[in-house]
Amino acid sequence: MKRTEKEQLVSDLREKITGAKALYFTDFTGLNVKRMTELRRRFRRAGIDYVVIKNTLAIRAVNESGLTSSPLRGPTGVVVTRDPVAAAKVLTDFARENEQRPSVKGGLLDGLAIDHVQVKRLATLPSREQMLAELGASFQAPLSAFLGAMNALFTNFAGVMESLRAQKEGAA
Repeated sequence: MKRTEKEQLVSDLREKITGAKALYFTDFTGLNVKRMTELRRRFRRAGIDYVVIKNTLAIRAVNESGLTSSPLRGPTGVVVTRDPVAAAKVLTDFARENEQRPSVKGGLLDGLAIDHVQVKRLATLPSREQMLAELGASFQAPLSAFLGAMNALFTNFAGVMESLRAQKEGAA
């Protein structure tokens, strides 16, 4: 590969990294072309970039974007994403289906280094939409309980008034 092509790859990856919230470094050893294509397809459907690039070029792009990365060894695929949870879910689900391949070497989340265990933890988090729904439900629950209590109070009051009316009619 010529120097200009390498520089272009580094600048393209640096641009992707600049807007990303998370980077995951994976080792895709043991995946055949069919499985690798399926992995890329899943990432693409989720709006996630997956780049296979030489380690030296990947580290250079990461460092030029203002982040720091530890040295990488072996074949490396870089997952570049704005949604760390969705990317972690795609990655761990695919690995579960394919004999733990690709394996996660580590990554960066908001500029901080994370390991494969933390990536798996991220995969267990609920999605953003689900968390917002749960937050909305937790705000709604006290209001709903208050409304139910007020409704019960008015229903009891109406029942008392009805029994007083019936009692007065029976006395007259």
